[in-house]
Amino acid sequence: MRSNFEFLKDIEPLLLYRIAYLAETYLYTDPNGCLMKLRQFAEVMVNEVFQIEHIALPYENNQANRISVLKREGIIEHQLGSILNQLRQRGNEAVHAGFDSVTSAKTNLQMAYHLAQWYALSYGEGTGGHTFVMPKEEDIPNVADLQAEKEAQEQQIKALTEQLIELQKQQSYWEAAQTKEFINAQKERARRTLQYAKDLQLSEAETRKLIDAQLCEAGWQADTELLRYSKGTRPQKGKNLAIAEWPTDKGFADYALFAGLQLVGIVEAKAKHKDISSILSNQCKDYATHIKKEHACYLIGTWGDYQVPFLFSTNGRRYLKQIETKSGIWFLDVRREENIPKALQHWKSPQGLLEDLAQDIERATQSLAQTPYDLLRDPNGLNLRPYQIRAVEATEKALADAHRSVLLSMATGTGKTRTLLAMIYRFLAAKRFKRILFLVDRNVLGKQALDVFKDVKLEDLQTLYNIYPINSLSEKTIEKETKIQLSTVQAMVRRILYNEGEQIPTVSDYDLVIVDEAHRGYILDKEMSEDEFAFRDQDDFTSKYTMVIDYFDAVKIAVTATPALHTTQLFGKPVFEYSYREAVLDGFLVDYNLPHHIFTQQRIEGIHFAKGETVQVYDAEKNEVIDLSEIPDELNFEVEQFNRNIIVEGFNRAVLEEISQFLDPTGEGKTLIFAVDDAHADLVVKILKEIYTEQGVDNDAIQKITGSIGDKKRVEEAVNKFKNDTYPNIVVTVDLLTTGVDVPEITTLVFMRLVKSRILFEQMIGRATRLCPKINKEYFDVYDPVGVFDFFTKVSEMAPIVVNPSTTLEDIINGFEHTEDLELIAKYTQQLLGRLQRRAKNISQQDFDYFCSLSQGVSPKDFLTTLKNTPSEEVKSFVRENIKSIACLFHSQAKTVKYKYISDKPDEVREHYVGYGKTQQRPGDYIEQFSAYIAENRNKLTALNLLCTRPSELTRSDLKRLYLEMAQEGYTLKELNQAWNNAKNVEITADLIGMIRTLALGSALVDYKIRLDNAFEKLKQTHSFNAMETKWLDRIKTFLEKEQYIEKADFDTGAFQNAGGYEKINKVFKNHLGEIVEELKEYLFEIV
Repeated sequence: MRSNFEFLKDIEPLLLYRIAYLAETYLYTDPNGCLMKLRQFAEVMVNEVFQIEHIALPYENNQANRISVLKREGIIEHQLGSILNQLRQRGNEAVHAGFDSVTSAKTNLQMAYHLAQWYALSYGEGTGGHTFVMPKEEDIPNVADLQAEKEAQEQQIKALTEQLIELQKQQSYWEAAQTKEFINAQKERARRTLQYAKDLQLSEAETRKLIDAQLCEAGWQADTELLRYSKGTRPQKGKNLAIAEWPTDKGFADYALFAGLQLVGIVEAKAKHKDISSILSNQCKDYATHIKKEHACYLIGTWGDYQVPFLFSTNGRRYLKQIETKSGIWFLDVRREENIPKALQHWKSPQGLLEDLAQDIERATQSLAQTPYDLLRDPNGLNLRPYQIRAVEATEKALADAHRSVLLSMATGTGKTRTLLAMIYRFLAAKRFKRILFLVDRNVLGKQALDVFKDVKLEDLQTLYNIYPINSLSEKTIEKETKIQLSTVQAMVRRILYNEGEQIPTVSDYDLVIVDEAHRGYILDKEMSEDEFAFRDQDDFTSKYTMVIDYFDAVKIAVTATPALHTTQLFGKPVFEYSYREAVLDGFLVDYNLPHHIFTQQRIEGIHFAKGETVQVYDAEKNEVIDLSEIPDELNFEVEQFNRNIIVEGFNRAVLEEISQFLDPTGEGKTLIFAVDDAHADLVVKILKEIYTEQGVDNDAIQKITGSIGDKKRVEEAVNKFKNDTYPNIVVTVDLLTTGVDVPEITTLVFMRLVKSRILFEQMIGRATRLCPKINKEYFDVYDPVGVFDFFTKVSEMAPIVVNPSTTLEDIINGFEHTEDLELIAKYTQQLLGRLQRRAKNISQQDFDYFCSLSQGVSPKDFLTTLKNTPSEEVKSFVRENIKSIACLFHSQAKTVKYKYISDKPDEVREHYVGYGKTQQRPGDYIEQFSAYIAENRNKLTALNLLCTRPSELTRSDLKRLYLEMAQEGYTLKELNQAWNNAKNVEITADLIGMIRTLALGSALVDYKIRLDNAFEKLKQTHSFNAMETKWLDRIKTFLEKEQYIEKADFDTGAFQNAGGYEKINKVFKNHLGEIVEELKEYLFEIV
């Protein structure tokens, strides 16, 4: 017999061929033995791949976990992983259950052949054009002659396994995986794997085997071969069966899904290459509308002509957006005519379908709309603010309008979690959703959310935690009664994509996914164009974050303080926005004072080492300081490299000594310092402790909180101490406390680290914006010794050029070759430039010299300038002509830097000032620029024109819009007041109206309090007020001291409303309150 696996003879290890050959010989006489041998075949192959790819074996070293690791590392594609798991599962059944089927053995043999093809293409010289031919029974040799061969194989498998374990203990084995040659070869293997997976076409029988396995994962009992109608399989109480070849009056359905005795679904399966979306409205519809009369006892209702509520079609292919009609599991709920087919990532579970049947979304939506918001306003319960209730209303309206994704943009500190709590309670009470997944990106944020769910009172003084079953971060088993599951994105990625022995979540487990801090995880998300799909795998462009969000058949509600372009691409445009500036104006967040700019000598001049100097360096791997004598070239470091590439204790000490003069570690306000890395955080803590020890400050007042301080519990304890205890008062962090963690007592932020991400910067600022009545917090301070604010005056929004840093050169070159579209060519050019510019900045001398030899002496920098200036029409020719130079630069090695340089040079502060506006100007320039802004926009902005001409006609909403317009241009009342006082050397607190009228009309600027006193004095001179009226005038004055403006609507809010509102107060003034207020405003706004 000529084996189908003949081509494996030329590929190591030869054992693979011998096992496959033995499996073939068992096919007819011992199908069980065939399946067991195919399992062994897959195990030996996987172990060999681990050895070749230099991948660490999993802690629990079994085949399921090894397959999971290969998928996680990107070595095998999804379909290959499914085939490996099929061989593993059927082999296990053959060992443990005595499974005996020639048909199954034949299908698995074909699947093993596909694996052998892939292995030969990726790790050998290919198959030599070999095709699969099913062995004939008469060609099979005598099995009895092969017993010795079987025993020899067992011994060799054991030896190879031990060899791999021993290899992984050797340092040289791991070092070999770091070479340029190995990395390039690995990339080439990955490319071949993806190409093979795209070209792979499984037969319908093979596809059915994979579908069986997928259905079993979702909780169904499925076996196309054994659980067939023709073999007597019928629905059974208490069992969830996928019965194959179910007869209808229009033919045989591939599967009928039964939850107990209820027929809940019809499935039609096709070969992988077939279009499947149209099958729902054709074959599936025929079957679902023509159930045989003798099966009527299994029906649970009718919906028009349909007798089955749920229809599915599939070809076993993993869902891909670019070919969605030919991939995924297409699903249609026929119970409502307006429902349309959609692609699912996986199968719905039996419980999921029963829960869908029990749910009445239309009725729940109506119930939600009729439920008042009084509970949300209750001062003894949620006590939501007006904007939070507007956020809830906007979300519910979007859901009623059939939105499947909802994005809310709410500034940090405005109570996003509390707002979400209100939504969750209303959704569950109205039965709008059955089960909710609450996703966070850090354990500490999950704990924070759970605390809110446990502490905040809702109805009848009960908390959400008391009312509904909630699974915490550590609880993974979903009970039928579970209503809320807290999880990190990372944990859900592991459970869905790289499951190692746990039950995989099904797509129907949750019908609402709430994403907190939705700006995170977006960095690598990107859709492929059609041209790109010809050569790229979707995982290259879709971050795992997005895959988790899209996995569940659920509505998505996302909240963030900092929506990025990628966030809106994922969730749509925000249906509700409440900005930081609005929250400050409304008094719900505190503003920061003008940032402190600190310039030291080293920040201004940089740090320089002359050629030939001896420099000390710190080797992090060896944890030692060594001397580098006589450096060959001069070294220059700018401030953005401080504490990254060079340890600068002098700079840190000078800055911290300056800042320490303004901090009180024994006070109520707390300080958060952002460091570059863990080592830098240690240095900052050390210096601060040395500074404050001399003043008798407790050692516990200053601490580092990063992931390195201990396990999850220790980190959690440290964060809680910072939030709740007196000490620590000053905390140094790197990333852990940059987003999401609430410590209202923070009154000072210190940037010892230059950040270049707008989103991260705004999140870091957001750490200090929360109100804290306990310490009467009215503002917070920001210290910037590294130029963070300077950077953001130049860059409004960071958009990375290199969208996917794992993209290979071959990917980009293929991109050029696959398209003539000039826009796409420009995109690939930008992507190539981004990758090459990164390399050129830090290229080793050896690669620099080699590049110049290829490019006729042109330096990498000049070469890239030429590429950048080449018109799109000529780029393809340029790339072809210079492919060797491009490849050299793309794969060049970076200068080896295993250490940080050390500067022991002292430093001193040269300048410390506060900057005004977007460009951080000096005070006089800022006022002058604002005056020009008024002149330029006086006739463009309605509120500005009214303010200069008819101020009494202004409304509060006009003023608020003006505040926001000004803030967007960098002008705030606080900054204007401080700049005026510093420029004029006076102490005046002006209101916005007074400031603008002064600059526009040339009047003298008078302190607002004095103007207010004068206005009330004139009013009292003009009228004779009685005692009741005088008391109310005092209240109005108190209101104006804070608000600086008043109108009729204000009398129906706050304290005025509690006292009876406008109607009652108007009676006190004998129905002349409106005239009195207008006269008061005239006095208040008159020009002096």
